Amino acid sequence: MSSEKEPLFSSKNLKLLTTPLGSQNPITVQVLGICSALAVTAKLEPSIVMSLSVVFVLVFSNLIVSLLRNTIPSRIRIIVQLTIVASLVILVDQILKAYAYEVSKQLSVFVGLIITNCIIMGRLEAFALGNKPWPAVLDGFGNGAGYGLILVLVGFVRELFGTGNLTFPGIGEVQIVPDIVYEWGYVDNGLMILPPMALITVGIIIWVQRSRNKDLVDIS
Repeated sequence: MSSEKEPLFSSKNLKLLTTPLGSQNPITVQVLGICSALAVTAKLEPSIVMSLSVVFVLVFSNLIVSLLRNTIPSRIRIIVQLTIVASLVILVDQILKAYAYEVSKQLSVFVGLIITNCIIMGRLEAFALGNKPWPAVLDGFGNGAGYGLILVLVGFVRELFGTGNLTFPGIGEVQIVPDIVYEWGYVDNGLMILPPMALITVGIIIWVQRSRNKDLVDIS
């Protein structure tokens, strides 16, 4: 007798997508991938591009490792995982240089450093190696989206209050704060686009989330 297949978006699978957005966010709860969150969020555009890059790498590395999970020798699994991630990162880097060169220059070495992103290696070890491809894909997308949510939020706040503008991929810089507000005496806070404010902004987000969710468990 064949057993009934689990729905693609069962409650269990949906949790793989939703929990990284809140109660197990990789940045605010697990404190993973914090370096790039601090380094590339001075503007919204690089924050979005970096987020999409990590989602792409995390989803496909999870998928590939899951497909190969029964054939990868345990003693060389880290090397295999790094090879897979490095190949995907090189692909992302070349695509950015070909189609978004200016953003690629802004991201600089941080695209390459996706290879060492703790979120990616952590999900490969903790999830993809022990689960089937579809849940691995959902887990990768959920954790990548949770990471990207914080990056985009920090980039949005820092650029808006630091320059009064927001920079969108394919559109460019758009003035958000109207001229009349400046005529009333409003002044952009240049401190927001300096590196220390990235840490302070992330810290405020962590404080707000943990103050509203007293039962959050740090599993880092």
